Amino acid sequence: MNLMEAILNGGGSPVSTLAKKFGIDEDTVTNVVKQYIPALTNGVKRNVSQPGGLDSLLEALNGGNHDRYLDDATALEADDAVDDGNGILGHLFGSKKTSRELAKRTAKTTGLGAGILKQMLPLIAGLVMGALKKQGGNSGLLDQLSGSSSSALGSLTSLLDADGDGSPIDDLLGFAKKLFK
Repeated sequence: MNLMEAILNGGGSPVSTLAKKFGIDEDTVTNVVKQYIPALTNGVKRNVSQPGGLDSLLEALNGGNHDRYLDDATALEADDAVDDGNGILGHLFGSKKTSRELAKRTAKTTGLGAGILKQMLPLIAGLVMGALKKQGGNSGLLDQLSGSSSSALGSLTSLLDADGDGSPIDDLLGFAKKLFK
């Protein structure tokens, strides 16, 4: 199961919760999530490749309680969910500029305003981290990552395959192409 499937199969339907919260239809929310996942997972990949990044990811996954957003989607409605997501975005992207650019680019392809997309991004970041934790727990990924072996990084790479085609390379290239348009 990839991240998108984990989010779509979350308890209480995270997509439905976001659709109600922002007054948009579920198909549009699903489209937004699909567009945000590659950017967020590329942020994770970039962070993991940095010195100490793997340990930082493990700490965030084990201590962040992000899986609550998938266990009970109503957790996305709490004020602290936005703060939690903004913390994730700060860690993954490093600056608000990247988040703003991502929202602007996504606005062009979804027809939604950048303002609403900026509001959705932290919540989707929380969902992605929750899905990483859940998928990691199910696949033994967290145990593998603790050993920092090359097979563990391979497992993380396959987990971060945003479109589920077996290769994260096209996801990374597609993201880079969008950034340099």
